[in-house]
Amino acid sequence: MRLTKYEHACVLVEDDGVRILIDPGTYSSGFEALTGLDAVLITHQHADHVDADRLGPLLAGNPHARVYADDATAAILREKGLETAVASEGEQISAGVDVTVYGVNHAVIHPDIPIIPNVGYLINGRFFHPGDAFTVPDVPVDVIGLPTGAPWLKLSEAVEYLRAVAPRVAVPIHEAGLTRPAMHYQMFDQLALSGTSVQVVEPGDPIEV
Repeated sequence: MRLTKYEHACVLVEDDGVRILIDPGTYSSGFEALTGLDAVLITHQHADHVDADRLGPLLAGNPHARVYADDATAAILREKGLETAVASEGEQISAGVDVTVYGVNHAVIHPDIPIIPNVGYLINGRFFHPGDAFTVPDVPVDVIGLPTGAPWLKLSEAVEYLRAVAPRVAVPIHEAGLTRPAMHYQMFDQLALSGTSVQVVEPGDPIEV
């Protein structure tokens, strides 16, 4: 499996000849010219996870790619003329490889801010992208995209989430709001459970996992 990060929460997953892009949002770049995509997966409606203005041209260059999102985001995208299928917890998506949907809600930002839907995606039983949530799949996770910094997230919570999932590899994502994310990466490396390695991926540089 090959992972390429396009800044923040946007990750291209390539496995068994299938290309799946997750969360092409406003804080991400470099994904716009991708072709040969089989699916685009959106975890939730926040702009840093889905940029509708760039999603349309991306799909025009990938006419066979199907878009999946939670029900609220799917409705928003349909209003913009973008055909989108709903991804719900427990569903198996047919995207060329097995994709299982986990999770229901976004993590709490503040009690006064309404909670929106959020789904995570487990790709081919190996790579899990949780979006903005602390969802722990009910199966072992080999590689996780680990949220690093966000209004809903403390460093200690990220570490506890990393330990709860206990993957073989953690790839930090969702760091655009941090001036110096390297400090967080170092703490992840120091505090992860034995058997988990932290691999920092530079934007546009693929890694094999």
